[in-house]
Parts: sequence; structure tokens; C-alpha cells
Amino acid sequence: MRAAAFTDLIGPDGVEVIDVDRPDPGPGEAVVDVEACSINHHDLWILNGASAMIDPTDLPFVTGLDVVGVVDAVGEGVTGVEPGDRVVLCPNETCGSCRFCREGPENLCESYSLYHGGLAEAACVDADRLIPLPDAVDATTAAALPTAYLTASHMLRRAEVEPGDLVFVPGATGGVGVATVQLADLRGVRTVGTSSSASKLDAVADLGADHTVEGTDPDHLRDAVSAIGRPDAVINHLGGVYTGLGLDVMRRGGRMVVCGRTAGPTSEIDIADLFRGHKRVVGSTMGTQADLERLVELVAAGDLDPRIDQTFPLEETRAAFEAMQDRDAIGKLVVTMD
Repeated sequence: MRAAAFTDLIGPDGVEVIDVDRPDPGPGEAVVDVEACSINHHDLWILNGASAMIDPTDLPFVTGLDVVGVVDAVGEGVTGVEPGDRVVLCPNETCGSCRFCREGPENLCESYSLYHGGLAEAACVDADRLIPLPDAVDATTAAALPTAYLTASHMLRRAEVEPGDLVFVPGATGGVGVATVQLADLRGVRTVGTSSSASKLDAVADLGADHTVEGTDPDHLRDAVSAIGRPDAVINHLGGVYTGLGLDVMRRGGRMVVCGRTAGPTSEIDIADLFRGHKRVVGSTMGTQADLERLVELVAAGDLDPRIDQTFPLEETRAAFEAMQDRDAIGKLVVTMD
């Protein structure tokens, strides 16, 4: 079968479509004929050699977390799904035995990891991680959900936002940023989104952003956001300088949730402002399988329409990563199988 593999960790030029063996399901596993799989910055970090989880000895490496397709075969002991079922994968990989797996939330698992392997014509997965996909939800739309929308949904919960709250979303045109704007709008939560592109901000406003600010300079953004109002919360998927910026503009008692480091792996913050202002900074990774089930329900009911920027056939996976690296997209980039 065909797979879009990383054959060198040098950026998009390291992506090649190669032939690999089709997997067979083991006990508790299912093989899914993949219809669509979105890509994420997590994948791009690996491809650029910026992730410690992969090194050249692991190549060729097939990434892809957000698997959607039809079950082809199941292994011994599988009872929850059967061949012919349309499914979406929750990419969480957990030990199932630590205190967090027992008591929840599962994404705090002491051995937490993520599934990789969806950028192929078939993927072998843990059958217990498959969620039924209603006929009302097409494969491309479903592929947008497991990483970006799952992450944004969990972050909004951890930020404890309520209807009428104001949330600052720096970098609102990426996958997590767009998802945050749309999900916040569903909750009656107001948002301030930023981007370096005026045209992208117009698109984000159409998706539900209440206020938009063009630019990337922290001083400019600090003044512009403060003029709109003191945010109750910040959804920060960028890290770097945006952590200090978010704390500066946030109201007393505000909450910042951080899930990424696209703008830099370290941040400087004003410690005195943090404790005097009773502000909180909370880390967050992905979400739970129950969160993803609720997102599928929202899409099936017509309440949520994930933003898909472009789709690419498997043979053009390299072009998908080029678009991500060039920051051309507004929303999700999805690879589809012929």
C-alpha cells in the first residue's frame, strides 16, 4: 500500500510517497481503510527535526494523528467495532493503569503519547480508540477534529470560560486558533483574534471572532487588545513572547491556557504581576475521548462546521506541509486518499 513517509528530517522536501506493507490487526486492534487525515504542527516539528521523539534511525516514518475511514478488519477480542463501520480515531495513547487513567482525565496519563500512522492507505489502531462516525459527518470534516478542535475544546474548559467572557486568541488563523474562535462562539464567549494578515482576519471574523487585531509586534498588540478590554482568559498555542503578552493584557484573576510553542520554547513573565494579579497559567495537551465524541455530535447536529482550508491527495502530501510551513492556511489542511 502507499504511505506518505518522512524519509529525511529536512522539512517538506523530506516527504515521499512510498510502498509499505499493509498492516494486520493484532489482539485489540483494528485496521482502518483511511479516507482522510489532517496534518498538524506536531507533524511539521517532527519533519523539521525539531522533535526529540524521532531521529534519523526511525526513518522512514509515517505520521498522521487524525485518522478517518472505514474499518476493514479487527483483531482478536475486539467487540466495539466491526468491518464496514465508519470511524474517527481518538489519537490518545495511554497506559490504562496509572491514577490518571483510572480517575481521569486520561490526557494526564503518566505515559501519555499520540498515535502516528494515518498518512497511509490503511492504519492499524487501538480499536477502543475508534469513535463511530454518523452519516451526516463526511470524512474530510471529521479529520479536522481530533487534534485542533479537541485541543481547543479542552483548553476552553480549562480556562473556565462562561458566556459573555472575553478571550484573547493570539494567532487566531491556525488550526487551534480557528477552532477556539468557533467553539467560543458556540458558547457565547467573545474573542479577540490576531494575525499578521488582514485578509485572514476577515475570514476569522466570518467564523465568529468579535474583535480582530492585525500585527505581531507585542507592544502594538498589548495596546490594541487592552483598548478592547481586559480578557478573562487567553488561549495560547504559540508560547514564546505571547505568554508574557497574554499575562500583561489579562484581567485580575484571569486564566491563560498554553498548549504550544510555535513562537518559541521559552517565555519571560512578570512574576510580581502574576501573583499580585492572582493570574493563572495552565498547561494543556489534547483532550479526552469523551471530548472528541461531543465534537462529533456537534458536527452531526449542524452546530459546528470545522474550517477546512485545503485538501490534498496523498501524492501531494509534501505540498500540504509546504502550505503549513508557509503559513498560507486558515484552518485545517487535510490529506485524502483516492
